[in-house]
Amino acid sequence: MLLAVMAILPLAVSAESRQNGDGAVKEEMKNHFKLYGFVRNFFAFDTRESNAGTGDLFYYVPKDVAMNEDGSQDLNQQSSFRFLALTSRVGLDVYGYQIGRTMFGAKIETDFYAGLTGSPKINGTAQLRLRQAYMTIGWNDLKMGQENTASVNLKLGQAWHPMAVDQPHVLALETGTPFNPFSRTPQVLMDASLGDHFTVSGAAIWQMQYLSTGPGGASAEYIKYGCTPEAYIGLTYKTAGGFLAKAGLDILSIKPRRTGMNSDGVTVKVSDRITTMSYYLYLQYRKGKFEAKAKSVLSEGGEHMNLMSGYGVSWSGPDRNLYHDGHWEYVPLYASSTWASVSYGKKWQVMLMGGYIKNLGTRNPLYGNTASFVTDRHDFKGDLTDASNVYFSGNGSSNLNEIWRLVPTVAYNMGKFTIALEWNITSARYGDYVVFDDEPGTKYVYAATGLATDNLHWVTNHRIQMMMRFTF
Repeated sequence: MLLAVMAILPLAVSAESRQNGDGAVKEEMKNHFKLYGFVRNFFAFDTRESNAGTGDLFYYVPKDVAMNEDGSQDLNQQSSFRFLALTSRVGLDVYGYQIGRTMFGAKIETDFYAGLTGSPKINGTAQLRLRQAYMTIGWNDLKMGQENTASVNLKLGQAWHPMAVDQPHVLALETGTPFNPFSRTPQVLMDASLGDHFTVSGAAIWQMQYLSTGPGGASAEYIKYGCTPEAYIGLTYKTAGGFLAKAGLDILSIKPRRTGMNSDGVTVKVSDRITTMSYYLYLQYRKGKFEAKAKSVLSEGGEHMNLMSGYGVSWSGPDRNLYHDGHWEYVPLYASSTWASVSYGKKWQVMLMGGYIKNLGTRNPLYGNTASFVTDRHDFKGDLTDASNVYFSGNGSSNLNEIWRLVPTVAYNMGKFTIALEWNITSARYGDYVVFDDEPGTKYVYAATGLATDNLHWVTNHRIQMMMRFTF
């Protein structure tokens, strides 16, 4: 799309130049259009198999232990290496257009993420994909009382999710994910700046690339048939001394199933729905060459923002004969995600980011394969060990208990050229849902809240990554 715009633009410029002269066209381009981008190469080495995307450059978590048949080797303890330039980027900003007091602008941005095939999608020819495409409409100097003024800005199109905008000091492609929300998504966003210190934000958000999960896997159909946009409201406070604080609430209501089977064995339309709320707090301080940031998110679900969470079928769901019309009920998994980072320097820049995630399970019991309603494990026996009724982020695993990450980085900036070296240490604690009783081969389900707490064990990956980038 962007390449088409770039191809058409010179033709339009040429046509206008014949009418108005080259000087007027050059002035138009200078005042209203800015082409930008970079060529970027990542070189990454991992000590362990991990969940990662975008040619394995977008890093999530190391994979759980996978012992071979005789228990002598962990098959996921495997090193790997890759280097790719597919995250190179190009964009176009349009600005400076005004009719009366109304200002207009736009952005379109792309990179080469798409086109990779296979598992885990590391083969193929990279193709252009849409990153951002939005227009802006704004009004400044609106009177608010006798002394203060306000400004209102609207953003319409695909842009960063409001909870994902503020990111830690890292140079890796994942920019702190899964500790930080990550999503670019269709939205209508309003920012109203009230005086010098406060900004109120509100947004209606849809889903495109970053999706909710459910019985059919990751899909945009859950929000499509839910007929309800995701909603966001936030408040920003800033001072002239370099301090900034944000707080926000995100509400998502989706429909995991459209049809189900009633008590008569007939397939019918069902009223399934789950509504979740996620909260966050962000702090930032900047002075000279020093900057510090921190963010904490308490999420219900949140997998559509690449958070390590999801939801499950509640105990009052299928086969309980409480709902004869075939519908199920759902409960969200709770998770706490926190990160903090610091940066110092300009030409030589040092950075450090630390993050921690704790899965908290559900408040109400889950149904079936992952959990039992009983409080005493001796009251329930069975071979129920899979997690088919828990819908977790496809970039993780529902038996994740907690995760931590530490990322020191050093970068050298020479004009438009940057070279950086980063060491990403990510450790994930996995567990089991079941325990074995004294009776051989008998398993007892006990994790009624969907939180794996038995046989807890840590696995760690060390990613050594170099990045080279030329910005234009």
